[in-house]
Amino acid sequence: MPDSKSRAKKIKLLLFDVDGVLTDGKLFFFPSPPGVQQSIQEQAAKHGGQGGFGLHSQSFIEAKGYHAHDGAGISLARLGGIKTGLITKRISETVALRARDLKLDHVHQGINDKLGVFKEILKQEQISPAEACFVGDDVIDLPVMWNCGLAVAVANARDEVKRDAHYVTKHGGGDGALRDVIEFILKAQGKWKKVVEQYIGERSPGSQ
Repeated sequence: MPDSKSRAKKIKLLLFDVDGVLTDGKLFFFPSPPGVQQSIQEQAAKHGGQGGFGLHSQSFIEAKGYHAHDGAGISLARLGGIKTGLITKRISETVALRARDLKLDHVHQGINDKLGVFKEILKQEQISPAEACFVGDDVIDLPVMWNCGLAVAVANARDEVKRDAHYVTKHGGGDGALRDVIEFILKAQGKWKKVVEQYIGERSPGSQ
């Protein structure tokens, strides 16, 4: 059985869940200002009252918190030639905004069958399961984790998920867990130092 570092050397695509991975799993609901129309709520309503797809009312706004280290990590992954994307059951406009901000290659919300979407992404990218990593925290993530090259559980993941993971992050979801994964992969591939130098160079005064 290949160890986690050997598995990480092959990774070309990093996919992850949102709630509990990109965030700490907490959901915040605020009353929306009068007259604000939430198109995302209409999308949620299409799922016919199924649980976990977000609110069905236009009177609330869903909010989540994200960690800056994860955002920087996505930029580092891009410099290292690794594509990124999310697959989540919930539908949330804040996730769509964050995904655009991070320039993710794949964004799939409202997904019950994560494995099916995972397989479609592999076809689209023309890569094998061994070349894909998935980061999860709960049992709904297990089918993808069982079928990818590098299965990662965040520090706050459920015990069943940690048990079946090839690698468990030092930090919890929403606290830099995704950055842990990206560093682990890039270091395994011998790209970390060069990528960090590039990242710093792009942000240095006077660099073009």
